[in-house]
Amino acid sequence: MHTLSVGERQRVEIIRALLTDPQLLILDEPTSVLTPQAVDKLFATLRQLADKGCSILYISHKLDEIRALCHHCTVMRGGRVTGEVDPTQETNASLSRLMIGEEPPPLQHQLREAGPVVLGVHGLDLPRQDPFGIDLHGISLEVRSGEILGVAGISGNGQQELLAALSGEDPRAPAAAITLAGASVGKRSPRQRRAAGLHFVPEERLGRGAVPTLTLAANTLLTRTETVNPQGWLRTAAVRGLAERIIERFQVKAGGPHAPAKSLSGGNLQKFIVGREIDARPSCLVVSQPTWGVDVGAAALIRRELLALRDAGCAILVVSEELDELFEISDRMVVIARGRLSPALPVAEATVERIGSWMSGLWAEPAAGASHAAA
Repeated sequence: MHTLSVGERQRVEIIRALLTDPQLLILDEPTSVLTPQAVDKLFATLRQLADKGCSILYISHKLDEIRALCHHCTVMRGGRVTGEVDPTQETNASLSRLMIGEEPPPLQHQLREAGPVVLGVHGLDLPRQDPFGIDLHGISLEVRSGEILGVAGISGNGQQELLAALSGEDPRAPAAAITLAGASVGKRSPRQRRAAGLHFVPEERLGRGAVPTLTLAANTLLTRTETVNPQGWLRTAAVRGLAERIIERFQVKAGGPHAPAKSLSGGNLQKFIVGREIDARPSCLVVSQPTWGVDVGAAALIRRELLALRDAGCAILVVSEELDELFEISDRMVVIARGRLSPALPVAEATVERIGSWMSGLWAEPAAGASHAAA
């Protein structure tokens, strides 16, 4: 199980629960990393169970899902009930007001001309390391300064393998296969890549993005070393101040910088982890599932900060199974399927139908000499 992606593990959990023929089924954010096709199949199954008399308690931040699936909705905010409604009679805006007290402001995503290439991957071939992993075949992409490149795909199609190669967790890539600002970094360690300006947000919060038992202040030291002096001593006031700044800027609900990471809700821990990397002002940021399991307010904040970082000139690669999210923040999109990468497509030319078919590997390769951006 540990070799599977978060999305694949989630499907296993759901199937395991369904196999018990339950009388009461409690689902907490079951679709957080599922594709639209998988969500449709799950909803069909849940409706069949309900028709047979099963009671279903469905917990979700996704307002469209609540309105499409549920017969009754109780909204909570800060541990208190703020409303009980018939979701079929509500709008996303009205549910949002009950959930976070306001409607999230619309994102300001303005087109801009991208700068030079910051992150490049050139014909990357990597055999799988795990029996149920995916081989990478000829992966090539470019991420430019001041742009967001979105990577769509069904979980388990090579996202984990690609991200491990980019972050340096998998050091097997040839040196020249991955470049950062023109320099070959394929053999550099994660620490060396961070020092060169490449920061990374993994899809797993607890265990990889943060150490559960460590405080938020201590968790900044996983990727931020400016609070350590040249002799290796921690500047404790600086460590605490960094955590406090991230908590305030990203509106993290926590008991302060000394709160253990495991005491935070998933959404608040996600804001802290994403904030920790954005606050570092990287030249390149690789993010996996940036708004997995967070409420509409937190999702809007994270996306707004990613766009602001992009506008400041950062090159950003976002891997997400939320197509709406990719359409909302990306400048260009690619699809990964069975370890291969599709041509890049400007978001203005992408459609849900086209991206959906590409998720099955059904794309035409560009003609020889054609650029990915023009494909």
